Amino acid sequence: MADLIAVVFESEAKAEEVRNKILEMTKDYLIDIGDAAIAVKTADGRIKLNQLMNTTAAGAAGGSFWGLLIGVLFLNPLVGVAAGAAGGAIAGALTDVGVNNRFMKDLAAEDIKPGEAVLFVLVKRVTGDKVLEQLKGVGGRILQTSLDHTREEALRQALAGHVAAEAPQA
Repeated sequence: MADLIAVVFESEAKAEEVRNKILEMTKDYLIDIGDAAIAVKTADGRIKLNQLMNTTAAGAAGGSFWGLLIGVLFLNPLVGVAAGAAGGAIAGALTDVGVNNRFMKDLAAEDIKPGEAVLFVLVKRVTGDKVLEQLKGVGGRILQTSLDHTREEALRQALAGHVAAEAPQA
């Protein structure tokens, strides 16, 4: 079962810094994530999403390959690539991987000020004590989690710069 954690930071740069720290921890197998997206509220109140993976680009690339393959079979590879890229881009744009985009936009629109950013992390598996230690003092305030109260409090203390003596596993 995955846990969703949403933390508000004072800027998009700070949220990106923390996301990069989490991605570094995935390389050390301390945490396994399903998604890590950032929602930013612009000065005019609009919500901009900064996804970890661009599904539109991935769809276009995959569609181009299949379009080229089919185009070669019908002796018109350029038309095949163009049609495949267009179809793949449309399919990718309609695909939502990880945390639901509508959920992220709605939550960010209600609960943050312009200029602030929310880091949404979908955590599949975590080595709690080591991850909390590396997140110690990064700041931010918890907006929403699916963690139990004990683990949420341990995360809150780590963000504030304190690590509990015994941090529970997620």
